[in-house]
Amino acid sequence: MLKIALLNNKGEKLEDINLNKEIFGIEPNKTVVYDAVVLAQASLRQGTAKTKTRSEVSGGGRKPWKQKKTGNARQGSIRSPQWKGGGIVFGPTPRSYDKKQNKKERRLAVKSALAYKLINEEIIVLDNLNIETPKTKEIVSLLKTLKVEKSALIVINELSDNLILAVSNLSNLKLVLPNEVNTYDLVAYDNLIITKDALNSLEEAFK
Repeated sequence: MLKIALLNNKGEKLEDINLNKEIFGIEPNKTVVYDAVVLAQASLRQGTAKTKTRSEVSGGGRKPWKQKKTGNARQGSIRSPQWKGGGIVFGPTPRSYDKKQNKKERRLAVKSALAYKLINEEIIVLDNLNIETPKTKEIVSLLKTLKVEKSALIVINELSDNLILAVSNLSNLKLVLPNEVNTYDLVAYDNLIITKDALNSLEEAFK
């Protein structure tokens, strides 16, 4: 069985708890993790870039000069691509960047990301995460106690107003519920801080 230390808010070890081997003990699949991250990033793209073709720009209803005997190259419209203010050739048009990944791959990607976190010793399990006031300094103090110097994804079963307000001022922290845990966040944040109850919910969802 895989074991990990259960800590209190003072960073003191309370006991060792077991982790689900079918989730945290698998051989991580780098390919599906990569695909899941690319999918998440692609879904954030709006795909609204747009340029006008020669048929969409205004003007150019007649030939700028007659076809012959002017000494100039023949032109049909001042809105041709070679003219200033003319249409754009092969410019971007609105499109969707969405990619697809089946359910089994998405689940495997999350499990693989969790396994990587365990291998790299980037998981901290707390017995609870309750703060008395909605002050950021309480969270900052907790992170110092837990020796978390970089970014962290915090997973908790129930969101409290105090915790939401305290975390909202810190760009290196993200607070989510167990059913919101995804591959992109696990990869993007350096540490995973999770309460014991949230860990049980997460294992129940992915076992």
